[in-house]
Amino acid sequence: MKIGEIRGEKTFIMKRKILFLGETYRADAITWMKGLKEFGDFEIISWELQTPNNQRFKRILEYFFSPVSIRKIIKKEKTDMVIAERTTSYGFLAALSGSKTIAIAQQGRTDLWPETSVLYPYKKFIQKYAFKKAHLIHAWGPVMAIHMKATGVDMNKVLVLPKGIDLSLFTPTTNNSNKIKAIVTRSLQPEYRHDSILKAFGILHQKGIDFSLTIVGDGTRLQYLKDLAKELHIENKVFFTGRIPNTELPKLLQQSNIYISMPITEGVSASLFEAMACNCYPVVSDIPGNQSWISHRENGQLIEIDNIEMLAEELIWSFENPDLRNEAIIRNRKFVEENANYDINMKLISEKYHELLNLRNI
Repeated sequence: MKIGEIRGEKTFIMKRKILFLGETYRADAITWMKGLKEFGDFEIISWELQTPNNQRFKRILEYFFSPVSIRKIIKKEKTDMVIAERTTSYGFLAALSGSKTIAIAQQGRTDLWPETSVLYPYKKFIQKYAFKKAHLIHAWGPVMAIHMKATGVDMNKVLVLPKGIDLSLFTPTTNNSNKIKAIVTRSLQPEYRHDSILKAFGILHQKGIDFSLTIVGDGTRLQYLKDLAKELHIENKVFFTGRIPNTELPKLLQQSNIYISMPITEGVSASLFEAMACNCYPVVSDIPGNQSWISHRENGQLIEIDNIEMLAEELIWSFENPDLRNEAIIRNRKFVEENANYDINMKLISEKYHELLNLRNI
């Protein structure tokens, strides 16, 4: 609640209240909610599924009954707006919420991945419904907007703008190490291909090239990846941090000189921006989500998916060309400052929310 003044009399202005639907532990979600509080002066409450992913049937059952719970929260808390991540999961729940104002965010290139899944037709249907009911649709990067346009979304509802990163935390440092000091910051899930990364470093080890590799995060493949590092005889060069607070990430990035990310599908990656801001040279998979920001051997390297030999060769090439690498990291930092500044972008997003609420007379 804020105190205002009209003709010398104090008045109380209630903060507008937003219900966030999504996984609140995720860095993307934290950034989104934090920015709305900081720059939009919104009050944020959240809801997410409580059943773990490994209890599939129970989680589906919870999801099926969740619209009732969400509607009760909206009624009790008198929320002005519902926002949700992932158009095919929480975004669909937002569409069913009955809220007068809805904003949803597409997380991946399509949110329909994997496209070979038997659930693809169902996901396509619920995504179309979510797009239709939403009053604002976030495309955190250009590749997402391309998909939306192709599926017939009303592009007047689409805001193409990344949330950005905190440039006061993710700051550049000079790293003059005489060896490859690489870092991976993606969740330890199959789609991020950590096994391919380890195998590429196995090739470097066989060639007698010195390196260190830091793998940040947790996930279903942690033990498998630790075992693989031992099998490749590189366990003494690979450091698994486990899940860490996002506040500890800048220091790890600043201690590294190469950032590696090998997803097989991607929308826009905040972790790529974080690495670029900290002067890490990006070596990433050659997919549309990365092609939006990286040009091969200009400001980073683009690697064919699962091409282990190419990844190893390009890591060596990037380290053997320090002048190009140093020019690239300067350009990358400037790019992030101009395009992914959290202070600027979250202020614009917050203003858009207030504009939307005013337009809908809420």
